[in-house]
Order: sequence, then structure tokens, then C-alpha cells
Amino acid sequence: MSSVFLRVFCVSLCLGGCAAPAASPDSFTFAIIGDAPYKSREEPHFERMMERIDREDVAFTIHVGDIGAGGVACSDAYYEKRLRQFERSRAPLIYTPGDNEWTDCRGARFDPLERLARLRRVFFDDEYSLGRAKLRTEVQQDRAAECGAYPENRAWSRSGVRFVTINVPGSNNNMGVDARSDAEAKCRDEANRRWVERAVAASEGPQTRALVIAMQANPWYTTRKVYGPTLATIENAARKLRKPVLLVHGDTHNYRVDMPFADALGAPLANLTRVETYGSPIVGWVKVTVDPADPKLFGFAPHIQGVVP
Repeated sequence: MSSVFLRVFCVSLCLGGCAAPAASPDSFTFAIIGDAPYKSREEPHFERMMERIDREDVAFTIHVGDIGAGGVACSDAYYEKRLRQFERSRAPLIYTPGDNEWTDCRGARFDPLERLARLRRVFFDDEYSLGRAKLRTEVQQDRAAECGAYPENRAWSRSGVRFVTINVPGSNNNMGVDARSDAEAKCRDEANRRWVERAVAASEGPQTRALVIAMQANPWYTTRKVYGPTLATIENAARKLRKPVLLVHGDTHNYRVDMPFADALGAPLANLTRVETYGSPIVGWVKVTVDPADPKLFGFAPHIQGVVP
């Protein structure tokens, strides 16, 4: 065997031995977007971002709310505009409301609760996702007395990973303004708790690998304790499930992946990770890879489409 051939053979053997393990046949990817577009100058970037996501092999896209700037994203015409845009998505698109399209509408002389009711009629009128390819989702059907329905809360599964959305908006969760809003928030927090607990109960068997919870608010971005019930619901889910739990949110417009929940000794809860997607003035998205062959299960790849001053 010549020395040149030997070197080539050894290098090939090393590369073969050092190659990353093949992805599981159950692996898939999904996209996270939110908090954009806020300005008219962001619209072209947002359109190109949606076109880019369409070219990716994503199973679905999750929009974590804030479909426009506060005060602007409140009209029926604006809702219909975003609906048409979301319906053009190649992959299924699941949306959960943000504060800009309902709680913050009181600043534009709208009634936030009337706007939430209208959002439900426009975006959540059946059990299917938005987008050209429809994903059939579970819809929260249970309701407490005097609290109404929560058709925006959805659930679905893919390759042993269960996904749920809960309606948790920014701007202090619609609390601290008046008694009517406080009562609405209390009802919604309770509905969210029931929906997550239902998902946890359905995820305890070996057929479920992980739970993903998507919402709009960054629950740490306030000095008030308005998100205490939500944080407790998520933490209790991770403690009870003892499987990977991923919290997905937007609101503060900073891409990050970290572990902000801690145990009694201050150590991070090892099975609970948080990812936040980009937001205005950055128009961007996060591609999440779910690979059962990867010990970490979730992988994150941020993508910036544009930055608009």
C-alpha cells in the first residue's frame, strides 16, 4: 500500500468515525416568529422572511403574537390583512394572541375584551391551523362558570412531542386597569392552567418525548407579580412531567435560549428551557430542530431577515 493511499485511507477512516450520528427518522423542524411587523418599512422584510420559511422544510410555524404595533394592530381591517398573510404560509401556521392586538387597544379607544372576542372570530373559528396546509388541532372546550370559552388555546403533536398554546399577553397580562379586566385575566389564567395540566396528563406515557408551551408574554419583564400563576403552571408541568419542557415566547424582542427557572437551591431546572424569538426592529425567526437521536432533543438556529431603523 503506497504512503499516499495509506494517508488517504486513514483520513477517510477518521472522518467516517468522527461523523455526527444520523438524525432520527422522527426528527423535524418548526419555525418561531413574533412581534413583527410593527412598521410599514418592516413589511417587505416580513414578507421575504415568510417566503424564506416557505422554502424550508418546516412542519409548521408558531407565531407568538403581536401581529403589529400597539394601537395600529386593533382594527378589523388589520386583523383581516394579517389573516390573509398567514393563510399564504406553505406550512401550517399556529398563532397565539399578543398584547398589541387586544390588551393595548384601549389606548386606541377600543374595548380590549371586545377586540379579543373579535380576534377569536377571525383567527380561531374552527379547529384547524392557518396556512395553505391545514393542521387539525385540539381546541380547549372546557370552561368555568362565567368565564367563557378559549378557542385560541390549541394543542397538537408531532413525533412524540406535544405542543400547546396558551393566551398570555404582555402589558401585565391585562391586569391592574379595572375590575372587569382583572376578572378576565383571572379566568384566563385558570383556563391556561387547566389546558397545560391536561397536556401534562396526556404526556406522561412513554409515547410522549417532550412538551412545548407557546405564549406571547415574557413573564419576567415586569416588576409586578401578574404572571405568578403562569410561571407556577409552567414550573409545575416540568416538575411533574420530568421530561424536556420548552417554553416559547416573544414580547421583549430579544433572541435568547436559557434556563431561567430554578429549584429551591437556586440551580436551573434541568428539563425546562426557554427560547424567545426576535421582534421589531429586527425581523427574524428561529428554526427549531427536534431530533430524538440528539441527547438535547432541541436545537436552535436564529435567522435575521432584516433590521429596520
